[in-house]
Amino acid sequence: MQTPRRTAAALAAVATSSVLLLSACGGGSGDADAAAGGPVELGVSLFGTFGYDEVGLFKEYEAQNPGVTIKYESTQGEDKYWPALQTRLASGAGVADVQGIEVARISDVVANQPDQWTDLRDTPAADAISRYIGWKEAAATTPDGAVLGLGTDIGPMGLCYRSDLLEQAGLPADPAALSAEMPDWNAFLALGERFKASAPAGTAWHDSAGGLYNAIVSQQQQIYYSQGGDLVFDSNPAVRSAFDTAAHAGQSGLTAKLEQYVDPGWDQGFSSGSFATIACPSWMIGYIKGKAGDGGSGKWNVTSLPGGAGGNWGGAYLGIPQASKHKDEAAKLIAWLTAPEQQAKVFRAVGNFPSTTDGIASVADATDPYFDNAPIGKIFSESAKNAPVQILGPEDGVIKNAMVQALLSVETTGATPDNAWKTAVGNVKNQAG
Repeated sequence: MQTPRRTAAALAAVATSSVLLLSACGGGSGDADAAAGGPVELGVSLFGTFGYDEVGLFKEYEAQNPGVTIKYESTQGEDKYWPALQTRLASGAGVADVQGIEVARISDVVANQPDQWTDLRDTPAADAISRYIGWKEAAATTPDGAVLGLGTDIGPMGLCYRSDLLEQAGLPADPAALSAEMPDWNAFLALGERFKASAPAGTAWHDSAGGLYNAIVSQQQQIYYSQGGDLVFDSNPAVRSAFDTAAHAGQSGLTAKLEQYVDPGWDQGFSSGSFATIACPSWMIGYIKGKAGDGGSGKWNVTSLPGGAGGNWGGAYLGIPQASKHKDEAAKLIAWLTAPEQQAKVFRAVGNFPSTTDGIASVADATDPYFDNAPIGKIFSESAKNAPVQILGPEDGVIKNAMVQALLSVETTGATPDNAWKTAVGNVKNQAG
């Protein structure tokens, strides 16, 4: 998930009717309650659309485990969720038994917060650790072997687009034909210029320069940190190239100049047609359905990234804070939620792509009628297979946000790409040092 978890880059939420978490651990007396057969209330606090509530998994787990009640809350944006969680972790109060961790934060957790999270090797979730693709759990493992989170989803990439808008502009709307027109990102921008010349009034080629930037860097192994853990974002030519490509799109009027997950016009754009294409991690599938609604069914489609390249943007983990009074019961829950069967259910419903090897195999043939029966299983499986094993660092989220904000200044205030880049670098060095 995106987020962008799905953040990216923050992931976004679908509103639910779930009861909000009101206390750290629901007021129970710990795992002794479960051992004695008494009722247990588990708090689950997430961000964006993990899919568990939407698919009914919380209710299913409660039905299978009498005496367990799940109290769930979800925060609209990961950028709001994470700072609030840090305050709660520092105070030792107000945390849930299960907390979501976005992929861009996992290095920070491993490097700087291991004492605040439960080592899952010492819980009933221990047997689940080996079922994920290799790099997923490795990223959540400390140098001394403690595993601090179980993987939820990963974010293999595609390109989502409005077939009707491309047809109106005289461009190919069939996924294979569109893919053939985009052998690389430069060709993608050239196609955007063709679209702009004949586009319906009020429609831009792409949603945002920041989203385009994140898609391009998602294809790189080394982004902001070296393998040795040194900051290299400002000397990595792949980062600067992605920034310049996205800035060019913004300067050229190819973007709708909308900030993802923040600008209300971005959410509205999925149904209003203010943009024709969007870089689309698998978890974006569910988001588009929620925002475009029934009226968007059959209008949206999916194809591979330019050149058919793989990439990964987003994904998340479920962790158990040390302050939880129900560690064993929480571990049983997260092991079940992230099992291959549940991951496959979530993908088929909302698009969050599995991180378990068996889960990936089980969705390879999935299609989605909302997206004109696009072979989403094949598209995202191929992207996952071709994606590099990314090097993550503790300030990935900070750096990504600085780049996105700098690109937004190019789009909305006319800042030059060079000045925007210098501002981003300066902001990162002030914050991440």
